[in-house]
Amino acid sequence: MKKIFKFIGYALLSIIGFIAILLTSAYIKSYFKYKEAAKLIGKEAPVLSIDGHDFRDLNKNGKLDAYEDYRVNIEDRITNLIGQMSLEEKAGAMFITMAAMNSNGDLSETKSILNPISYIVEGNSAMVLGKNMNHLNTLQSTSPEAMVVWHNNIQKLAERTRLGIPITVATDPRHGVPNAPGASIYSPFFSSWPSTLGLAATRDSALVRAFGDIARQEYKALGFRLSLSPMADLATEPRWGRINGTFGEDAELAASMTKAYILGYQGDTINENSVECMVKHFSGGGPQEDGRDAHFPPGRQRYKGGNFNYHLIPFVKGAFAAGAAQVMPYYGIPMGQTNEDVGFGYNKEIITGLLRNQYKFDGIVCTDWGLVTDAKIFGYTLKPAAAHGVEKLTAKQRIEKIINAGCDMFGGEALPSLVVELVKEGKISEKRIDSSMRRILKEKFRLGLFDHPYLDPAGIKIINNAGFAAKGIEAQQKSLVLLKNDANILPLKAGTKIFLEGFNKEETKGLTNKVNDAEAADVIVLKIGTPDNAGSEKYILQRLFNHGSLAFSDKEEARLLKIIQSKPTITVINLQRPAVIPSINKYSKALIADFSSQDNVILDLIMGKFKPTGKLPFELPSSMEEVLKQKEDLPYDTQNPLYKFGAGIEYK
Repeated sequence: MKKIFKFIGYALLSIIGFIAILLTSAYIKSYFKYKEAAKLIGKEAPVLSIDGHDFRDLNKNGKLDAYEDYRVNIEDRITNLIGQMSLEEKAGAMFITMAAMNSNGDLSETKSILNPISYIVEGNSAMVLGKNMNHLNTLQSTSPEAMVVWHNNIQKLAERTRLGIPITVATDPRHGVPNAPGASIYSPFFSSWPSTLGLAATRDSALVRAFGDIARQEYKALGFRLSLSPMADLATEPRWGRINGTFGEDAELAASMTKAYILGYQGDTINENSVECMVKHFSGGGPQEDGRDAHFPPGRQRYKGGNFNYHLIPFVKGAFAAGAAQVMPYYGIPMGQTNEDVGFGYNKEIITGLLRNQYKFDGIVCTDWGLVTDAKIFGYTLKPAAAHGVEKLTAKQRIEKIINAGCDMFGGEALPSLVVELVKEGKISEKRIDSSMRRILKEKFRLGLFDHPYLDPAGIKIINNAGFAAKGIEAQQKSLVLLKNDANILPLKAGTKIFLEGFNKEETKGLTNKVNDAEAADVIVLKIGTPDNAGSEKYILQRLFNHGSLAFSDKEEARLLKIIQSKPTITVINLQRPAVIPSINKYSKALIADFSSQDNVILDLIMGKFKPTGKLPFELPSSMEEVLKQKEDLPYDTQNPLYKFGAGIEYK
């Protein structure tokens, strides 16, 4: 026995030692990379006072250049700046990827166990100084104060580059409620709203525009000037794991909501008060083959119903009508829709032929994240490159194909040196690069970043705004959908003894009529999530995507039915995909569809403090057999749905 413990001890020490070596090696490598990049840091931009106006001398040449003069029209400013940019600086501006920040707002320069995300991204200076990058996306959520400090630090770093081109900071959605991990980046200081599906369930485009305007103000206070949203994709394939980010399966509804969302963020015209939207994912990422997301192989989209054009409606009537500044194509291959079966970002017929020529879109087209290289940590592949249809091409060849397809920027990549090589080899013309530069720089000028890149720390007073919070609660209330109400059990009568199952204790502590024993209760209120049967997948990140069967396992369903049948039960289901729940529906006295609202809001509905008005943004199938028979590109096409699209009843 002692030998066994001794062996285990040595094994543990060996593992700890190996990890320590990896971490130390990563730190040393990042440190030297930082020191090398730091050699490139230049002077701060002096202020030039001319005719009663102050200007930032961004290239530090002691005179006022056109691109530094906010009195000059934007097109002339762009022309002047492009004329001064080196090929390396142009290439750097074509890439956007994740950046880390330290918890106190300091720049993240080296790998640190105190900042785990630093192990999967490069240091700030390595990207800004070493690679001339000026678009960054942060996934972190420290304090508002620290985020303002980091933003000003990263802008100061950019100011000290040769031409002082400012940073555009982007973010994924951040307004999900705190108890809905995966719906958004956890940012508890922002107002809390239902999921995008929930916004669609409200059927209230004015409320969605109000959301966009509130999010705009909250984002801008922390320096976010680009929102990687909304998703204009349609939820026509119920198994797809990203349905939670869509406005549902109806194209006209999604178009209305997409338009309102973008107008809220950007305004009627883009200016220094706007937050731009990068609408996703052209030309519609909903028809995923068998519901398997195209982040991962094989990455195919199917159009068995011949319904390709239906998926364009939210872009044409929604995003383009609202003046969306940027567009992101998806990963997948639109099988059989173009002459070449390659992913959207590689597909010239989709990007240049359809988006540019047919729909006259002249904003930025940025690829989705990681089309060129594998996402790795310590040599382990978290996600392979989504180079669907071009797997045999080298990284440089993939970049060449993406540029030739018509894209301007590369998401989740940091490979400007390959763009430089392609131009020097004559495979891509610098004129072609300049056409992307005009689009990229235009957005920085329109947002006012060249003239006012820094944040006033006092601006965070807008955070925790009571009016914003109240509007978020209103949206949560309107998003809840009452699907069943046998014998008008809801709203519950005052004094009804309630046993809660599956609820957050902190959010429900104000409920005075709850009991701690189901036996003592008059009614059980059961909250459940959407079935997730992803199973064991090859890649770690793939296991985070909900896909597979929409029905609960036999064991889990039996457990839930035992609870439901023990007492009159009100079942609340958080729908992130269209769940298959015929038995749960049958035995529940009432059924409420939730789209990531706070638990106290749900209980307020149950107690009758407000009335249900929400409508389902997709249909709920009655069996997995029907799901398997439906076509990925068609909306509401299961033969006998449990609840149809638009279902939702009111209290009598």
